[in-house]
Amino acid sequence: MASSERAIFGLLLLLALPALSACGSAPPPVEAPPPRAESPRVLFSYPTIDGGTLSTETLAGRYSVLAFVTTYDTASQAQARFLTGVVRRHVPRINAGIIVLEPEDHRPLVEAFGHALGLPYPVALADKATIAGEGPFQGLHHVPSIVILDRDGREAWRHLGLIKGDDIDLALRALEQGKTPPQPTSGPAVPGP
Repeated sequence: MASSERAIFGLLLLLALPALSACGSAPPPVEAPPPRAESPRVLFSYPTIDGGTLSTETLAGRYSVLAFVTTYDTASQAQARFLTGVVRRHVPRINAGIIVLEPEDHRPLVEAFGHALGLPYPVALADKATIAGEGPFQGLHHVPSIVILDRDGREAWRHLGLIKGDDIDLALRALEQGKTPPQPTSGPAVPGP
């Protein structure tokens, strides 16, 4: 190969590397509309795999971290494990739960997901409206995603895409201090009111 051909080949390779490195990686997180200022209480109730309920009422009085996941997504599995670490560091000051965006007929998969990961918080099945990105968590149908509710059950913060436990910790600390959470190092966030 002549030196000019090598130079052209090298230039083409440099231009193609970003596209090649993106193959097989997760798509970038999708931006969602931010919650409204002075947002109302988020009213929801989802059945859990242990026969209980994950709802506005069961979470009242504490900051609550909710992860929205699916059973077939490896990033969702990682998010569930990151949330387990957050729970270990913050309970009993916070509540946590997983809302699986899959229909009721996937219950056996959801049960296996919760048991296999040994999750120390409620695992719930979303309703059809929530799965469609409608309902109480309007616009949230990207997995994994995290929502933090304040003590009154209002959405205070939302993150679309996988986020590390340390970044959730920072968001919780900021919210508890009445501050705006910092931008996470693991992807974009949608600030709360």
